[in-house]
Amino acid sequence: MKYEIILFDVDDTLFDFKMAESHALHNTFAQFGLPQGATEYKSSYDEINSSLWREAEEGHITSAQLRVERFKRLFTVHGLDFNPDAFSTAYLRYLGEGAFLMDGAIELCNVLSDCRLAIITNGIKEVQTSRIQLSPLRDVFEQVIISEEVGCQKPQAGIFDYAFTKLAISNKSKVLMVGDSLTSDIQGGNKYGIDTCWFNPSRKTNTSGIQPTYEITSLMELPNSVLSKRLVLNRTSAEIR
Repeated sequence: MKYEIILFDVDDTLFDFKMAESHALHNTFAQFGLPQGATEYKSSYDEINSSLWREAEEGHITSAQLRVERFKRLFTVHGLDFNPDAFSTAYLRYLGEGAFLMDGAIELCNVLSDCRLAIITNGIKEVQTSRIQLSPLRDVFEQVIISEEVGCQKPQAGIFDYAFTKLAISNKSKVLMVGDSLTSDIQGGNKYGIDTCWFNPSRKTNTSGIQPTYEITSLMELPNSVLSKRLVLNRTSAEIR
């Protein structure tokens, strides 16, 4: 098999971040006495949050700043009298409970038992660590590389340098980066010189100019189409439960 090490993104690749986010926003607004807030302000929050994460990818803001700034901006726009620091703390606690997996995530990791698997994620340390530890995938990954710990985000080369050092990788041709984001996962992998696989379950049209090595619309296409059937398709021991 060509690839020996698979680097996975977390959010909306192996873990259902949209579900986790919905859970966290609903519970946080409810805690602050505005149970309809998650529905009423979701669109505005998405716009603000996405903009700030793009700034983080470009190195203009840290995740520590982002975690509060997104709520500060949201409350300013809508005239809400909440403390953004307190709101952020509650939101991150609920977000850390969101260990919801994407369809096929467990089956995929079972199939890839002969590969070295690792996580490389843009995110907040306590949230990502909690979600992974609460999931059936908690013992699957050799390394969990989180941007907040490293000090830089995908697509920056520094986070890939860090991952390659931690995993003692010397041959880039043996590594595949799998993720749902063209701008962070795919662009980052491309620029670093490793092959990439774009997970595109919504079948979005790629107008970015960023070209992945492969594209899949379901997780189980990865072993079946990308990695070839020479993989062992069933674990005989220590299956993920």
